Amino acid sequence: MVFSCARLAALVAFPLVTVACIGAEIDEESGELIGEDQSAIISENGNLPNALDGNGLNLNGLNLNGLNLNALNPASLSTSALAAIKNSGSNGALAREFMRYLVSCALRPDQTFSFSWTDSAGVVRQEVYRGDLGMAHWWATGAITNDTYVQRQVTACIAARTNWYGAHVTISLRNAEPSMSSSSSERATYTVREGAFWGNLFASTPYVRACYTPSGVARARQLQRDCAAGHLSVDPVTGATTVQQCGPMTIVGSCDVVCNRVDSNGGFYGGCLEDPATSWWVRTDVVVTSFLTP
Repeated sequence: MVFSCARLAALVAFPLVTVACIGAEIDEESGELIGEDQSAIISENGNLPNALDGNGLNLNGLNLNGLNLNALNPASLSTSALAAIKNSGSNGALAREFMRYLVSCALRPDQTFSFSWTDSAGVVRQEVYRGDLGMAHWWATGAITNDTYVQRQVTACIAARTNWYGAHVTISLRNAEPSMSSSSSERATYTVREGAFWGNLFASTPYVRACYTPSGVARARQLQRDCAAGHLSVDPVTGATTVQQCGPMTIVGSCDVVCNRVDSNGGFYGGCLEDPATSWWVRTDVVVTSFLTP
């Protein structure tokens, strides 16, 4: 499944839910990097007509607090979550962007999440977020409290769509779920395996982890996709280069080391170590692998 992800420079925290990094508009300066095949691939793979028009989860949208486990509709949101998406300030804008991504991962294309909020000028704004992947379409009417598999699928979907920056980048996301399958033309176009993402933002102690494919690091950084391998930062005083993670996302190293078999058809990782820092035996197969154009 192909997605467009953008970068956001602002690192703004919000109290709604968890991990993400969402940007809004396509960066004109970066158009030449993704150019011609973006709209073709998106439409070919049946994404929404405007293809997730507010793309690229913001780093500090990767707030690990208060993800809603009740039904994913305004009437069932917690008081704090509802207040967050109706906030008229910058935190509210970020919360609404995150909710758009959450709905996209969880609900089907025929399902929507609708609400209104009032901006700082007193104008009432109507929001309608449409689903896409349908990973947890029943979440619209019921809780996912005890469904850890779905919690992990939605987490991996959101984490894979996080980014450090704000320029539009079209990516292919794949795993064994039917909703994340890829066509032969998509696989032929998106051949650079960037890395993998997994975790559980719904757990009592939320977490997100990522790994990078060594052969894809250079291309990822060229396209300003830094969350799998980390963002390179140069100290202006010492000149030393450090690697920064995307908010609370933990980069655990090379996928070639921490992940096992690669699917012979889709090219995605079949599973990765749940937490290499604590065990080299416990694995999870609820992983989303991201791919880029060469």
